[in-house]
Amino acid sequence: MLADGELRPDSHQLAIMEKLQNLHNELIGYEEKLPGKKGLLGRLLKSRKNVTFPRGLYVHGDVGRGKSMIMDLFFAAMPLAAKRRVHFHSFMLEIHKAMHEWRYMSSADRIELHGTDEDDPIPPLADKISKSSLLLCFDEFQITDVTDAMILGRLFRHLLDLGVVMVLTSNRPPADLYLGGLNRELFLPTIDMITEKLDVVSLNGPIDYRMERMKGIKVYYHPLGEAATKALSKAFWQMTDHEVADRSKVGPVDLTVQGRTIHVPVADKGVAVFSFKKLCGAALGAADYLEIAWQFHTVIMVGIPCLGPSMRNEAKRFVTFIDVLYENNVNFLCCAEVAPSDLYPEGHGNFEFQRTVSRLIEMQSQDYLARGHAV
Repeated sequence: MLADGELRPDSHQLAIMEKLQNLHNELIGYEEKLPGKKGLLGRLLKSRKNVTFPRGLYVHGDVGRGKSMIMDLFFAAMPLAAKRRVHFHSFMLEIHKAMHEWRYMSSADRIELHGTDEDDPIPPLADKISKSSLLLCFDEFQITDVTDAMILGRLFRHLLDLGVVMVLTSNRPPADLYLGGLNRELFLPTIDMITEKLDVVSLNGPIDYRMERMKGIKVYYHPLGEAATKALSKAFWQMTDHEVADRSKVGPVDLTVQGRTIHVPVADKGVAVFSFKKLCGAALGAADYLEIAWQFHTVIMVGIPCLGPSMRNEAKRFVTFIDVLYENNVNFLCCAEVAPSDLYPEGHGNFEFQRTVSRLIEMQSQDYLARGHAV
């Protein structure tokens, strides 16, 4: 990537990359070495108690310094089958769903599926995760909810005891996690565990690459036409170093939400391209839009029409979509038929739509663009 001009030399990023390279080397053949797994050593060491596992990494720093990019490069290069890269919010939704299902599962089903009938779902859940994911990479780790804070400490401890190696990126150092949160003192042991079990490193170089790539880019284009399309294509190239048409390098990507698949036709380096018709003309909802907001720091939408009374459903979905992007600090670039104030001049929900107009205008500001994704 340096040779191709996609990255510039950065000593701060290099220091983190060297640590990840060391972890990469430690994890070579980890599935065979781990007690209880296949292989000679695994068969000899049936118990994982008193075994020293590779230390994971907690990478924190300001927005746009390259934390997610470096973690993704590490993950892609890691020749470990039992690995998973996931946005932290998505992971916690899965945990809550699994815990809910456990509580309503019969004793017979618990025993059949997990080999235990205990009331506490955390140990069997951790055991299940460890069997499929010996390496867990969490992007944008943060705690904003007291329930998550209470669950997380116990779950992480069980995962670490089972030999699961974790790499986390966060905008906050461990000491600032859940700062000011309800009953935060109950979360402090988890912070101590993170600093004890993981190598905590800072990536705080002087350059915000995300803002650098946004320089000179206008984010709202109208009217629709060739000029707007070319401008957005240029913006995509500026943010990703790839052409939209180069499909071998920019997608497609599929996201899974509650058993449904959202097809992302073009995506690269945290930037995704959608049409208005695909996202707001289809029967999608807040859960779908949340997954998009968590997976991508920048969304480009093309083909936004002037919305009249006959398109009130599309207008309602667009309101939900913009709300979700706004609340998760996702950069939004688009081309539309008209200016924001003229998008939905009349129809059911027109009054409520004015908040969306206000947000579309604010999302063009430098203050908004400088915010950290999903902070």
